[in-house]
Amino acid sequence: MQKLLEIRWHGRGGQGAKTAATFLAEAVLGAGKYSQGFPEYGPERMGAPMKGFTRISDEPIKHHCGIYTPDVVVVLDPSLLDTVDVTEGLTENGIIIVNTGKCPADIRKKLGLKGRKVCTVDATKISLEEFGRPIPNTPMIGALIRLTGILDLDTIIEDIKRKFAKKFSEKIVEGNINSIKRGYREVEIE
Repeated sequence: MQKLLEIRWHGRGGQGAKTAATFLAEAVLGAGKYSQGFPEYGPERMGAPMKGFTRISDEPIKHHCGIYTPDVVVVLDPSLLDTVDVTEGLTENGIIIVNTGKCPADIRKKLGLKGRKVCTVDATKISLEEFGRPIPNTPMIGALIRLTGILDLDTIIEDIKRKFAKKFSEKIVEGNINSIKRGYREVEIE
């Protein structure tokens, strides 16, 4: 891993972008790295566009602001591609991961991207099949960890078990674990 990895999450209120940003930061912290996870607050309401941010480093993090030049952009809602410049500031070697049933080449064409790694995974479909709710954040975490190598799959699964078992039914915990595994396996990369 590079010294500092910056991830910007784009979603709509209620899709789990804030939860994913902070959960990933906590999981990485538990694995012995430094991290930050936080949302960008504003007039967000259920369904409104919002952003979350995660920073991960092997060394203490001294930045305490939004992320303007992300290494990775995660898009939880593909309708945002029509209304928000999700690629703004994405580094030349950056990765964009979009929740969609479309292939990466279609997304690359839609966004007019040259270079960069474009990836897609149908995270909404996965979450509906695995735990019956259209909350795509856990499959997207699975795709993200595969693409970046920031954590291994077993580490994130153990973290889900530890944190979710206190709050949710066994069915929901297993559904989230299966969602992460499927996101990890099913992400398409170009």
